Amino acid sequence: MVPASRAPNIKSFLLLFFKKEDLPSGPWRVALARLRQDRAALASAATLVLIIVACLLAPLYARHIAGTDPFRPHLDETVTIGGRTLDILQPADNPLHLGSAPLGPTWHGAYFLGADGQGRDVAARLLYGGRNSLLIAGAATLLCLALAAIVGILAGFMGGVIDQILSRLLDILWAFPVYLLAISLSVVLISQGLHIGPFTIEADSLLLPIAIIGIVYVPYAARPVRGLVLGLARSDFVLAAVALGVPNRRILVRDILPNVASTLLVFAPLIMALNLLTESALSFLQIGVQPPAASWGTIIADGQTLIYTSPIVAIAPGVAIVITVLALNVLGDGLRDALDPRAKLRVRS
Repeated sequence: MVPASRAPNIKSFLLLFFKKEDLPSGPWRVALARLRQDRAALASAATLVLIIVACLLAPLYARHIAGTDPFRPHLDETVTIGGRTLDILQPADNPLHLGSAPLGPTWHGAYFLGADGQGRDVAARLLYGGRNSLLIAGAATLLCLALAAIVGILAGFMGGVIDQILSRLLDILWAFPVYLLAISLSVVLISQGLHIGPFTIEADSLLLPIAIIGIVYVPYAARPVRGLVLGLARSDFVLAAVALGVPNRRILVRDILPNVASTLLVFAPLIMALNLLTESALSFLQIGVQPPAASWGTIIADGQTLIYTSPIVAIAPGVAIVITVLALNVLGDGLRDALDPRAKLRVRS
């Protein structure tokens, strides 16, 4: 019998012919190495990180740089820019100087992007609005993927009556246009709030748009998961586990869920992009984030009446939405290519 200390080491043998970094090291590490080669995906991830960090620093920006409260009107106040004192609401630029227009971009710390119709700092509100928009989109994505994983795995693995019931529920949700269903739920819940037994969710709570947006997109993720699980349920390793009498719960957790995790990970940035657009649409219609809180959709709504005098109020959050959604979609494509076992990418150190 060969002592354990002198037993052949397959990895040491392979190192005679291959470099250490060329050896396979698990599917997740291989996928990460593939993702590191995708410059577009890395740039998108870096862009998302910068946007998130900037939004998280909104209180510091408002307090120490802008020096203003972005949630309180400043109609009769002034601001000093470059040694000059300027009215936040200035006479309109027309021959008769009738009416007033908010201060335009100063490109300085205070009112960097100008003011809105209430004299509030647009840049500060843009960062605060990004916090709410990203929070709602991210939380709704987690809720959507969690529900989709539960429904899709149970429907695909259990089959029979359970599959029929869950599939018909998904069909009902699928039959409604997404925005029509979201708007209908928002109008009802925003006006009345949500009362579940002893628990009450107020109409201005961010939990309402999170729940609404998270639910309406469940069929779009649950159906692909169900199809994937249907194939996994007939695979050899699952059939062998069933034949050995392994409990269904252990099979679902140890065999099915890890094989579905990569699909859910690919769906995450794509679903989040859809959720961000939906949240912005609902907030623009005043049935999402409620005042005095801000989101990118509410800022666009505030700027629609100023589109001729101060277009930056509506353009700035629109550009932020475009950049964020584009980065999420490019990152989703990069994750799909990295996690696809058929991707013909050469892994390099």
